Amino acid sequence: MSKTVLLKQRERIPEWLRLKLPRNSAFTQTRGLIEELGLNTVCESAKCPNHWECWSKGTATFMIAGDRCTRACGFCAVNTSKPLPLENDEPNRVAEAVFRMKLKHVVITAVARDDLQDGGANHFRETIDAVRLRNPEIIIEVLVPDFLDKDDSLDMVLNARPEIFNHNLETIRRLTPKVRSRANYDRSLSVLKKVKERCEGTIYTKSGIMLGLGETESELFESLSDLRSANCDMITLGQYLQPSLCHLPVVNYVTPSKFEEYGAKARDMGFMHVASGPMVRSSYHADEFQLPPNG
Repeated sequence: MSKTVLLKQRERIPEWLRLKLPRNSAFTQTRGLIEELGLNTVCESAKCPNHWECWSKGTATFMIAGDRCTRACGFCAVNTSKPLPLENDEPNRVAEAVFRMKLKHVVITAVARDDLQDGGANHFRETIDAVRLRNPEIIIEVLVPDFLDKDDSLDMVLNARPEIFNHNLETIRRLTPKVRSRANYDRSLSVLKKVKERCEGTIYTKSGIMLGLGETESELFESLSDLRSANCDMITLGQYLQPSLCHLPVVNYVTPSKFEEYGAKARDMGFMHVASGPMVRSSYHADEFQLPPNG
């Protein structure tokens, strides 16, 4: 007797998440430049739903230190496998791409490199230095892993003086063990708090939380409060979307009106900049934020 196996189908995506895919000459030029310089972007590697829009506007988020991550987070589409050695010329190639794309604000992220003693921190420093040397007026935002909360690694990145230091909390405390491989909720808060303490407020800190993984409203507000207690300046809130059936399922889709409500709540809690919406991601429209002068 044959057995019928029923596969659970993904819930239909709401209309507000259905996007038209722009494609123009800028998209083709961006893709061509990235391929020419042999660079990785989180746009492609993480299957970001906004990458069509961003590339069509001539921007991208660069992912350094390879395209193989040492962690296997349940939400992330980046490949998990043994990383390749770092490429010494990658910082200069990123700097060249930034120059040719005429960016005023660049976001640089990386895979987690727990195989390296410094977690890839020195590679971040070298990339920041190379980008600034080639593009002196650039605003540099880094989106970093937790570096296992090693002070030496954090200092390597901070000594390069990025304007914005972004480390994502990703989810609420209860869901962290399921959502984030090898990560720790309090360790992430510690990283953000240390940045403020070590830089005496001269570097802005930023974090992000995905919604739709099963968090409650009170748990979300608790996480926002935890971030403010760590003196986090900026927050992004966006809808989690399942990259494949092998990843964590979407528990619920948060409506645009709810995102507006959560954004207002975050502003009331004291975040200086809030981006909250279904398609918001860590670096989405990052260049639209105008840095106020540090006092």
